[in-house]
Order: sequence, then structure tokens, then C-alpha cells
Amino acid sequence: WKNYSNLSVMIKLYLVLQKQTPGEMGSTSAPKGCGSNISSIYYNLCDLTTLWGVVVEAVCAAGVMTSFILFIILMASLPFVTDKKRKGMVALQASILVFTLGLFGLTFAFIVDQYSTSCAARRFLFGVLFSGCLACLVMHALWLSLLKRSGRGPRSWLLWLGALSLWLVEVIINTEWLVLTVVWSPPGEIVVPDLSCSIANKDFVLSLIYVMVLMVGVVLLAFPSLSHKHQQWRRDGAFILATGVFTIAIWVVWITMYIHGNRVAGNPSWDDPTLAVTVALNAWVFLAFYIIPEICLLTTQEDPDLEEPHDGEHVYPARSLTYDSTAPQNLYIENKSFSMDETPEEPANSTSPYGIYNGQLRSGVYQPTEIALITKG
Repeated sequence: WKNYSNLSVMIKLYLVLQKQTPGEMGSTSAPKGCGSNISSIYYNLCDLTTLWGVVVEAVCAAGVMTSFILFIILMASLPFVTDKKRKGMVALQASILVFTLGLFGLTFAFIVDQYSTSCAARRFLFGVLFSGCLACLVMHALWLSLLKRSGRGPRSWLLWLGALSLWLVEVIINTEWLVLTVVWSPPGEIVVPDLSCSIANKDFVLSLIYVMVLMVGVVLLAFPSLSHKHQQWRRDGAFILATGVFTIAIWVVWITMYIHGNRVAGNPSWDDPTLAVTVALNAWVFLAFYIIPEICLLTTQEDPDLEEPHDGEHVYPARSLTYDSTAPQNLYIENKSFSMDETPEEPANSTSPYGIYNGQLRSGVYQPTEIALITKG
């Protein structure tokens, strides 16, 4: 009887999920803005009566184009970057642009209705794409903290490998979670199609704990760089901190609405719009608060360490490089101080006031005169 009861439950679940197959066309006519030959699962992309899908679709399309243009600008700016330290961050910024472009593409999976492919993409790519962006921000913030403490940070390829390692952790977590809950099933049980769409909202949020840890890491690591001695590095820390704070605020709002708010409002069907708006809005936060300011600073800022003179380098005063053609007598008097104590007599046919200078040094240290510096230059 126990097996029979489990079999009845599985059959009921199968009949419910069969209603979500992508090939099924709605019995009603197509909504305004959609053609009659379009499947019902794509109605949100063209339905002019609800509008939320059309608006989010337009915002994501603009985000895709913006991300692509920014990526081209970032790559084209590399030959003109004078700051080697800032140039080393280009790999992380290019990676964030790729992940942000993926977030805009993922939004379309939340606009269309649920079926096996879209649900699997939602469950796997949501955490993977967000963790990729946040891992790069964590490594950039860590680099700024190390730069403040020791005066130099790790090399760019080490930072990129660190971000890759942090990102692969979420990839492994989501892969195992997807395999255990969708692909693998105990022997002897009925395989239910579209099982990836039957996940509870709380389970979906709990699968993103690692992404939330990365958010907190971004904020905590960005704080020390706000007190850096150079203003341009303080700006980088402020950009990272603003991105992390806005990301946390967005996630607090959507998690509250996704788990509790939509059901209290009596409209659980707004779960998909909530996630679609979250992904699109957060992707624009990555562009507006981090990528665009960093690209603007990429070619306009110079290395502050190059502006300071190196230790041990002797810099002659500015007045020693000035030649006053109106007062040759003063130069003559100063040059006499560099001659030997036993000054030879001035030749009778000498016309130059510098003829008595024999070129010998007064001591073992070379002391150039103004005219010697000008002649050498």
C-alpha cells in the first residue's frame, strides 16, 4: 500500500507538470502584439497587455548592446594605458563584462514561461553568472588592500586565477545540485519530466548562499582601500563598495518578495517577473557603478608612483640650467671658482672670458658649470 500511495502521488505530479510542456498551445487566442503562430510560452516577450515582459526585454537588449560596446572600448584602450598597475586589472574587468552579458541573456529565460530547458538554465546559470562577477570584484578589492599595505599587489594573472578559483566553487555546487535533484533519480521510481521546474522558492534561495558570501566579501574587502594615500585607488575602492552595497540591497528586496511578499500580496505568479527584474537591474548596476567608471579612469589616470623621484637620484636645481646671456661677467666669476689655485696667466690674444679655465677639476667630485650643462644638453 505504501508503494501504491507513492505511485499515485507521482502520477498526479506527472499530470500537473504535463500542463507546462512547451509544445502545448493555449486554447485562447494570441494576446495583442503576438502572432497566431507563436507558442504560448513566448507570449510574455510580445504581450502588449501585461507589458512587463516587453519592458524588461527592451532593457536587456540595451544592456547586451552596451556590454558589447564597452568590451570593444576596453580592448581598444589597452595600447593607450600608461599605468601598468591599472592595466593589470583589464583581465578582471573584461571577465565581468562577459558575465554581465550572460546575465542580460539569462533574463530572457525568466521572461518566457517555465519548461524543462528554461528552468534548468535558471537554476544553473543564476548563481554561476552572479558568482563570476562577484569573484572578480573580490579579487580587485583584495588587490587594492594588498597595494595599500605593502605598496604592491600580486600580478594580474594571479588575480585572474584567484577569481577563476572562486567562480569554479559555485560551478561545482550548482552542478552537483542540478545532478542530484534533476538528472539522478532512485531506481524503481517514475521519471517525471520538467522536474527542474518544481523546485521550491526557499530551496532556490538556499542554493545561492555561496553567492551571498561573495557579496559580503566584496563589501568588507573594499573598505580598507578607501583610506589609500592615492586618490585614484580610493576611487576604485569606492566604485567596488558602491557596487557591492547596491547588489546586496537588490538581493534583500528580491529574496523578501520571492519568498514571502508575493504570497502575502496574493499574487505568486509574480515570481518570474521578480527574478527577471532582479537580474536585469543588477546587471546594469555592474555596468554603471563599476565597468563604466573603470574604463573612464583607464586612460586618464597615470601611475602615481612615477610622479615621485627615485631615491638616490640627484636633481639639479632649476636655476643651474638657466643661461643668462646678458650677464657674462657673473658666469665668469663663478667659473673662476672651479679653477686651480695656481691660475695660469691669461693669454694676450684671448678674447673669451673663459679662456683661463683649463678644464681641470678642483677635487675628485665633478661639479659642472652652467655653460657645461647647456653645451652637453
